[in-house]
Order: sequence, then C-alpha cells, then structure tokens
Amino acid sequence: MRAALLFALAFAGLSLFPAEAEIAPKATKVKKSKAPKIKEEDGVLVLTSENFARALKENKYMLVKFYIALSGPSQSLAEEFSKAAGELKKSSPDVKFGKVDITTEKVLGKEFEIKEFPTLKLFVNGERKNPTDCKGVRSASAIITWLNRRTGSSTVHLNSTQEAESFIGAEEVAVIGFFKDLQGRMANLFYEAAKDVPELAFGVVNSDDISANYGVTKNTVTVFKKGKPARYDISEADIESKLDLVRLIRSYNMDLVTEYNLETSVIIFDVPVESHILLFTSKTSDTFNEIYENYESAAVEFRGKIMFILVDTNETRNGRIFEYFRITEVDVPAVRILNLTSDVKYQMPADEVDFENLRSFCQSYLDGKAKPKTDTEEIPEDWDKTPVKQLVGKNFNRVAFNKSSHAFIMFYAPWSKECQDLLPVWDELGRKYQHHHNITIGRIDCTANDIQLIVLDRYPYVRYFPAGSDTQAVRYTGEKTLEAFTEFLEQQIQSKVDQENSSESEDSAETEGENRPKEEL
Repeated sequence: MRAALLFALAFAGLSLFPAEAEIAPKATKVKKSKAPKIKEEDGVLVLTSENFARALKENKYMLVKFYIALSGPSQSLAEEFSKAAGELKKSSPDVKFGKVDITTEKVLGKEFEIKEFPTLKLFVNGERKNPTDCKGVRSASAIITWLNRRTGSSTVHLNSTQEAESFIGAEEVAVIGFFKDLQGRMANLFYEAAKDVPELAFGVVNSDDISANYGVTKNTVTVFKKGKPARYDISEADIESKLDLVRLIRSYNMDLVTEYNLETSVIIFDVPVESHILLFTSKTSDTFNEIYENYESAAVEFRGKIMFILVDTNETRNGRIFEYFRITEVDVPAVRILNLTSDVKYQMPADEVDFENLRSFCQSYLDGKAKPKTDTEEIPEDWDKTPVKQLVGKNFNRVAFNKSSHAFIMFYAPWSKECQDLLPVWDELGRKYQHHHNITIGRIDCTANDIQLIVLDRYPYVRYFPAGSDTQAVRYTGEKTLEAFTEFLEQQIQSKVDQENSSESEDSAETEGENRPKEEL
C-alpha cells in the first residue's frame, strides 16, 4: 500500500520528504504521451469517430468530405478536393481538409444526416452542431473560392469606374452590387449570397459617380454576361431573402432555355428554382424553330420563377427522362411542368406550343389552378385471376387500402434489370399466398401509373399495406428473397393479430369491471 502511495506521489512530481533533506533523488516528471498524428492522404486528413473531435478542435476551419469509396461522384471529386487542399495548405494554414468514409464510419454519417454522396460540410472553431453545407461545388477553384469567401471577404470592393470595367471584362459572368449603404439590408444579403455562389465573381460599389455610369440610382444587384449585350438588374423589391437573390443570380447566369444533357443536368439542379418546365421536341423537326421561339419568349416572362428546359427527343441518352415523364413519340412536341419539392407533374392542356398557351399554362401553375397530371393504365380483364394481382392507377387504392385484406405490393419499372430479376421471386411469393383469403400480393408498373404515394426509393421497392388502414404504408427494407419476404409478411400479420387480441382483452376487462357488483360501504 505504501509503495503504491509513493508511486502515485512520484508520478505527480511530489515527495514525502522536504527537498533540502536530500534523502532520495528528485522524482523525474513523466512526459504526457502525444496523441498519434492523424493519418493524411494527398493532403487530406483521414477522419474517424475516434479522431474527429480532436481534428475539429485542432483546426479553426475544417472542410470535411463525407463520401463512399465506390461512388462515381465521390471518386470524381477526390482529385479536385485534394488539389484544393494542396493549394490552400501554404496560403491558408488555418484551413484543413478532412474526409470521412461513410461505409466504415456509419456513426458519423448518422450524426450529420448524410444522405447524398459526396457531401461537403465546413466546421468552424470545433463546433460540430451546425456545420455549413457546401453545395454544388465540385472543382478545386470553386472550392477554394467558396472557402475564401467563408473565411474572409466575400466580395471585391470596386473604387473606380476603371476598376469596375476591368472586373466585368475579366469574367464570363460578373455580379456587382451597387449600394448606398454597405451595411444595409440588401448589401448584407449580397455578401451572404456571394458565399453560396463561388463560381461567379462578386464586386461591390459604394459610389454615386460609379453607379451613375451604369445608370443605377437605387440599391441594385446587376449580373453582367460577357460577349452578350446582356445585363440583368435585380432591385430591392425583387428579393425578400438570400435564397431569392441566389435564385435570380443563378437564373440570369444560365441561358433563357437550357438544353438537358449529361453535362447540364448538374447545373440545372444547382439552381434553387423548384419549378421546371420541360419542352420535349425534335431539334430537327420542321416546326422546331417556331416552337423554340415561342418557348424562349415565355421564358423571358417567367425567368426566376420557372426554369425552362429543352429536351431533344432525338438524343438517345435522354431515354430515362422520357420514361420518367412517360413521353412517347406520339406525344411530341410535349410540355410538362415538374415541381421538384412535391414531385408532382403537370401537363399543358393545349396541344399547340405557342406563346399564349405556354404563358397561360405557366401562370395557371403559379396561381395554383393547374391540375396535376395523373396517368393510369386500363384495368386488365384478368388482373385478379393470377397469384400476383396486376394493379394500375385505377384499382390501386381499392387493393392497397382494403378493409379486410392485407396487401404486399411491388413497385417496378419494366426497363430496370433489378426489377426483371425480382419478378420471378415475386411470382413465387404470389403462388405461396394465393389461397390466403386476407393477403393480396400485387405489383404495379410505376412508369405507366401515377399513384398518390410519395416515395424516394430506387426501383424496385416494396410496401406493406395493413388491412383497415386508409393511409398506412410500411416500407420494406430487408433482402429481396422469398424467405425474407415471407418472414416480414408473417411478422406484420402476427403483429396485427396481437394488437387486435390485446384490444379485445382490454375491452373484455373493462366490460367485466362494469358488470361486477359494487361493494357497499
């Protein structure tokens, strides 16, 4: 016991005896062991659940990439991310780059609710509760600009007309804020918007003389496009929030009509405009020029409110988007509006694609008067004669929300290889339960039938609908095998039986209590 006490005191750098007695040599201080250095790959720290908090604490600014190693988008960003890290290592030592592989660090993925890959988040001063999302930034130069605007000034102050002209001339697109008060409401919204649009150059002017040279007399944000006689002014009355300003700036950065392809698809979804109108037509048709002119004219009127997109029906690589909107050769030219938030589609009621019809359609949509497009196949005559019931839009609700029968339904797309592989298994499941009077196994082609069921799953997906419910749908997340489907289905049915028995027992006990004679006091 005494030996242990001596050891403890020695470890603390103390002694049982006065120093002047020199009875024993002075205790040697034990140096604290340093935490192991965080592994680094190509200038990027490899972060885990064990070292994540320390990395944030040791670095004022930490840009973290959450990724999946085998993900194509994650792989394409890796080189640009490392390049940005290398360029900022000397110029901005306060900024560090880190990466988290979600396949192994699931706890961190859950904490920060990572659902898209890759996802970039900026952590400041060790705070991990509210990191800043870095969205739509994929090139090294854009990452660097985004960080510089977050860690320093987000705009360039222009002090003369010559500086403003040079600033505009040096960029493909330049955004200049003309403000009476550099600390006013609109100026502050401008600074914040600049942080979220790193691909464009932002300058600020606080001079009546410079503003006068551009015909500006009030607080105004102007987008200048190089090589075009294009200039777009945004007044203070046009915006209520930073998002409004970002939306308008990004809209003016794009052409009036953007053609959909593999390259522009990323840019299209980066613009915070939730309403997209799509024109499906052949660019080689005899009527294309006239149709496009009408479409472009409508785009001028609704710019910033609805994004106008052209889909060339001659382009075979656009096949998936044709299927998503269920556009066939007979339909072309066709016009659809898609609300990205609700995933609801709208079809222009008129066949002729002229300016007045387009204008009326867009305004009706914005006013909330347009009717959603609902597609459904006709009910097959023998839809319920096979073990797996063939559902369409017209009979879906009748089966899924049945009062007396549970429904287990597969949602599929005919073109999907995964769906094709699963169909034989689903047929086998149907045969297994075909004689159960209260269980229905069904399937529905989602590319040909619209239903009022919002899902974000990839085809094929499966839902269980318990008997007696008008709204409930249970998501199936297990393996897609006959055994797993059967186990899930039996568990759901047994759970329903247990609930009903429990409810009956409670009712019986309550009734018995009411009928029991009361004791007299």
